Amino acid sequence: MATKPPAGDPVQDAPHVGPPRHAAAGLPAIGHTLKIANEQMGLLRTAQTLLKVNQKNGFDCPGCAWPEGDKRHTAEFCENGAKAVAEEATLRRVTPAFFAEHPLADLAGRSGYWLGQQGRITHPMYLPEGGDRYEAVSWERAFAIIAEELKALSSPDEAVFYTSGRTSNEAAFLFQLFAREFGTNNLPDCSNMCHESSGSALSETIGIGKGSVSLEDLHRADLIIVAGQNPGTNHPRMLSALEKAKTAGAKIISVNPLPEAGMERFKNPQTPLGMIKGTALNDLFLQIRIGGDQALFRLLNKLVIETDGALDDDFIREHTHGYDAFAAAAKEADWDETLKATGLTRPEIERALAMVLASKRTIICWAMGLTQHKHAVATIREVVNLLLLRGNIGRPGAGVCPVRGHSNVQGDRTMGIFERPAPAFLDALDREFSITSPRAHGYDVVRAIEALRDGHAKVFFAMGGNFVGATPDTDVTEAAMRNASLTVHVSTKLNRSHAVTGRRALILPTLGRTDKDVQASGKQFVTVEDSMGMVHASRGNLAPASPHLLSEPAIVARMARAVLGTASKTPWEDFEGDYAAIRDRIARVVPGFGDFNARVARPGGFQLPHGPRDERRFPTKTGKANFTAAPVEYPEVPAGRLLLQTLRSHDQYNTTIYGLDDRYRGITGGRRVVMVHPDDAAELGLADGSYTDLISEWKDGVERRAPGFRVVHYPTARGCAAAYYPETNVLVPLDSTADTSNTPASKSVVVRFEPA
Repeated sequence: MATKPPAGDPVQDAPHVGPPRHAAAGLPAIGHTLKIANEQMGLLRTAQTLLKVNQKNGFDCPGCAWPEGDKRHTAEFCENGAKAVAEEATLRRVTPAFFAEHPLADLAGRSGYWLGQQGRITHPMYLPEGGDRYEAVSWERAFAIIAEELKALSSPDEAVFYTSGRTSNEAAFLFQLFAREFGTNNLPDCSNMCHESSGSALSETIGIGKGSVSLEDLHRADLIIVAGQNPGTNHPRMLSALEKAKTAGAKIISVNPLPEAGMERFKNPQTPLGMIKGTALNDLFLQIRIGGDQALFRLLNKLVIETDGALDDDFIREHTHGYDAFAAAAKEADWDETLKATGLTRPEIERALAMVLASKRTIICWAMGLTQHKHAVATIREVVNLLLLRGNIGRPGAGVCPVRGHSNVQGDRTMGIFERPAPAFLDALDREFSITSPRAHGYDVVRAIEALRDGHAKVFFAMGGNFVGATPDTDVTEAAMRNASLTVHVSTKLNRSHAVTGRRALILPTLGRTDKDVQASGKQFVTVEDSMGMVHASRGNLAPASPHLLSEPAIVARMARAVLGTASKTPWEDFEGDYAAIRDRIARVVPGFGDFNARVARPGGFQLPHGPRDERRFPTKTGKANFTAAPVEYPEVPAGRLLLQTLRSHDQYNTTIYGLDDRYRGITGGRRVVMVHPDDAAELGLADGSYTDLISEWKDGVERRAPGFRVVHYPTARGCAAAYYPETNVLVPLDSTADTSNTPASKSVVVRFEPA
């Protein structure tokens, strides 16, 4: 049966450490899934929800964006997906009485884990100016407060409208429409902090900022390179696709600073043999030094160019631009410099080269390990170069595969959640709604924080997410949020952002993916886009957690009516009452969504068009796929320092903390740990089990300190360290970002250690 949330905040600075695991999933994953689900939902509700996850007539998992095949398993979810569902479908409730018992100061002193465990928020809540705790407020009053603050601004650009990747296509489309009708492009989103680097690199090189492969392509590949990614924790269902590819004969190279259990061996819980024996996935593990990926791929490109018969000359001639300049730069790649940058050996790189040359169909997958560095965009361009050399774009079983994190983060961008929208999108939006959208670019996440800090932005509205927990430079970000006149969060559960407020604050409770959504025209569904461009419906099946919840589209529509009033000719009330009306408008504005309602009604949905994949058509400025030749970079670390990457534990999804264990890494009962190679630890005098403060070093000279971390001797790459976020976000300087994309460089933090 379901259990109550923890009464006290568990101690998180006394973890237990054992040896890391060498296999993922299997019986332990099943056991942990059922335990968490039962604690949050009870047995009956567990069955009602988990059997509907990712089914064609069910709801899309609120976790990651990994796609489903046409044929679905009965249990089409992973351990972490089940945790996400359990926390949303929980029977625990956060009522006005809870807020009366817990003033803001109390909430601010709690851990993210404790806050999230309290359950679903049941009523809209308001923190008045000078108040010490939230109090219940009517929806009408809440929207009046928002309208009052927005109308008082000197300029629409003093408002920031943030979007989390959980937001549906319908809600996202309305949200960006409202913001632009209000008069601003200040539409930062969680992509700014994760795959913005991917979008920037891919838009320049192949003309579209999305991956070019399908699930079936993975199954047909000869070689899959997984770089800067930990599928076993962050995208566990990807392991099934890798296993299927492996069974069909594919080879797999993993490029990562840490060994990860899921890439070593996958014990598929869908089959008896899989649970017992499992499948070894890695054929080659390249334990690269943090930030050395661009150097690795540049040298591989040089070696491919120098190998007779290795190039796809026809593809290069017919479909690419800039080869000669790139080839000249690639030939300058140096073995000694590459070995220094990567920490790899010459035989390891030569073995990787042999696997690349033996493959006719190659896919390269990546995630935050590539995107969150100063030179992230250049690194991903180098990945594309390797694929272009052998014609591995627009070929079945080949292509680019940036693996997105949140379940509709790609769809939100497709719907227009972007601070730098394309003129063609704005033109179509203006024609459809008879408005005049602003053309000036807005704030991304980093610039939004700077604007709030500097007083240039005064109202912050978040459609989902945990902005304070997800962003860098925690002290700066929290001070910036407290500088706002109003902060508003559309949420299902509590998180740190609700405790770091402007002078006034609102929490607007909303329906989740698991909830039934009934509006004036009847039961509704929403749509999402997965990491590979498939758009499909999501239908909740549970009674909402409270009769006082509104759906995200309803919240946007009512806010728009309160703020814009009768001057707006947009039919907001119609959109709230029937989401099909929203989809009809999307069909006329967003390319690829023609006949949206009819196509999404088909089981499994439909795939969006992708020129490079579908017909080797590259919508770049040159009309071809572009080779690029940026100078090779890698982080330089002073003596006595290490290079820190922030990462997730296995009991975590983005900033949501499900528990205090990281089972695969052998860490239980706590999160304040720093993983350091034993040889580095010996040189620095860091005994296993000792406690240390982490201090980041940046050009501004500001001390950023994360205190009280237990040292764990761990087989990470030499010169590198790893620790969990959001606890270490405090170490990431706000202006330490990727060139071009402005993504926080959370995987390249120079740190020193001082005794705790």
